[in-house]
Amino acid sequence: MPKRLFISHSWSYSERYNSMVNLLVNRPYFEWQNYSVPESKAFLGLSASSLKEQLRNQIRPVQCVIIIGGMWTNYSDWIQFEIDFAKSIDKPILGVRPRSAKVMPQAVINASDAVVNWNSDSIVAGIRQIS
Repeated sequence: MPKRLFISHSWSYSERYNSMVNLLVNRPYFEWQNYSVPESKAFLGLSASSLKEQLRNQIRPVQCVIIIGGMWTNYSDWIQFEIDFAKSIDKPILGVRPRSAKVMPQAVINASDAVVNWNSDSIVAGIRQIS
């Protein structure tokens, strides 16, 4: 049965999101469904409250929320909203250290049920461990 995943991301930093999707798609022996919305299907023109509801609808059915812990996360109210909502409904959060990152935002570390390095084996093992 495929894992239902939400990959938190900013449409301004879609290359990291796309890299994560490709990494998981190409991982043998791991089936998953992507509940996050890529930049190509971005919700344009929505009010903040409508966008929040769209994000809640994406997160509610998942088994794991993945947060890519780049330092830009410190400046994204939307990613913080996703973290806060996931925690409020007891969704496990997997923090992923970006490639060659020396530092990771404390907010991601604190919110995560597990933190792993950026490689498919670690990420899949982390997902399986917490979800």
